[in-house]
Amino acid sequence: MRFADAIIAWIDRLYVPPVRSLLPRQTFRYAVCGGLNYLVFDPLFYSLIYNFLVAHRYIDCGFVVLSPHVAALGLVFPITFFVGFWLNRHVVFRFSPLQTHTQLVRYLLSVTGSIVLTYAGLKFFVEVCGLWPTPSKLLTTGIVTAYSYLVAKYFSFQNAKKE
Repeated sequence: MRFADAIIAWIDRLYVPPVRSLLPRQTFRYAVCGGLNYLVFDPLFYSLIYNFLVAHRYIDCGFVVLSPHVAALGLVFPITFFVGFWLNRHVVFRFSPLQTHTQLVRYLLSVTGSIVLTYAGLKFFVEVCGLWPTPSKLLTTGIVTAYSYLVAKYFSFQNAKKE
């Protein structure tokens, strides 16, 4: 059994009747994979890199000095980017007819869009609407999650057949 098939089997065990009536299987898989990547892998890798690789030190790149938390963020991004891409390609949208290279470039564009949308959403809700930062982040995360799913489904992994 391939690793992706094992992940799919595990996720599908969680796809129980109350959830089944609310979300299509593909949307549920996307939510679980995104949750794992965003809420488990990202903080885990960030913590390991920040505490053991960067080790709380400033990193001198010659032209700029990075603070430890920014250096850790820069090092963890490629890891979670490729984990997210792999999960989307092999677990969520596994029957997309697009070539891997095309999917990867489109996924990079969608992630860039998510970063810009997160920044703009926080600026808007905090500075224009006057909301507190935490509720602003929650609203922004909801918007960006919906954006990410729609862009993945209709652009990055376009025409992925349903199982």
